Amino acid sequence: MTVQTEILNLIKQAKTIIIQRHQRPDPDAIGSQLGLADIIKTSFPAKKVLTPGKQYHGFDWLGKMDEITEEDYHDALVLVLDTANQPRIDGEFYNTGKTLVKIDHHPNDDAFGEPQWVDVDASSTSELIYEFYAVNAAELKLTANAARLLYAGIVGDTGRFLYSATKPSTMRAAAALMEAGADATQVNRIEDTITLPVARLSAYVYEHLTQMDSGAAYVILTNDIMDSFEIGDASTAGVVPLPGRIDTVQAWAIFVQQKEGNYRIRLRSKGPAINELAKLHDGGGHPMASGAKAADQQEIEQVVRELDQVARQYKKEV
Repeated sequence: MTVQTEILNLIKQAKTIIIQRHQRPDPDAIGSQLGLADIIKTSFPAKKVLTPGKQYHGFDWLGKMDEITEEDYHDALVLVLDTANQPRIDGEFYNTGKTLVKIDHHPNDDAFGEPQWVDVDASSTSELIYEFYAVNAAELKLTANAARLLYAGIVGDTGRFLYSATKPSTMRAAAALMEAGADATQVNRIEDTITLPVARLSAYVYEHLTQMDSGAAYVILTNDIMDSFEIGDASTAGVVPLPGRIDTVQAWAIFVQQKEGNYRIRLRSKGPAINELAKLHDGGGHPMASGAKAADQQEIEQVVRELDQVARQYKKEV
């Protein structure tokens, strides 16, 4: 029995299904969450399907989250999507249900749930959810809305198919979702659109980006800087890919100060693996895309030194 069939059997047996994703979501987290919910609701109308999590205005176009209580978890099947470790799960009662399942494409450093379906070679969790549908197509229904959601997730995590995680299977999934009703042009345009404050912040990032001879680069966005652009942490996602467009940049870090004073670190790369560096600073992720934390300026300087070393070593090897 494949893991996809095993998960389908659990869905068929459950009366209540709760689908969760990670905090501070991106299009893949929400797209896979709401896309799977749509597939289950359409295929099994009698089942109660809930999708908890904080609602972010910028993602209203994808859909709305559900308000749920601890009581909803009684005898429920809980599916946690696109979440590498338990502290990042958006919701406090995820482990109080009857069964906990993990579906993810991040390295499985925190092996929670049973069964677990973790495929680090997949471009996104949304691609895995499409695969789940495709394997079980005889018993599942894929609506145009579910196709739109999953396509949005794939586009988000591949950077419009620019990143190395994009495989032939990714393109086949995207094509199938378009055939099922996903409006690729509309989704691409929405995900590529930025607000005027983000556009102005983009100019600041390019102007103040520090680049080293190794190909490493970084920029620090303090609370004062963020306030001057009237922008919050959630809106910084739009500037994260920008340094990678510079031909001499190979790996980069964007330090975003939090209201508490510490920093969230967004690490990206076009070659050097940066996830082991992230693990040294209370983080983790993919070799080319990770997140971490820095307590203060001293730790920022340490991360910059380590990123420089990673880039220099990569330069020697290639």
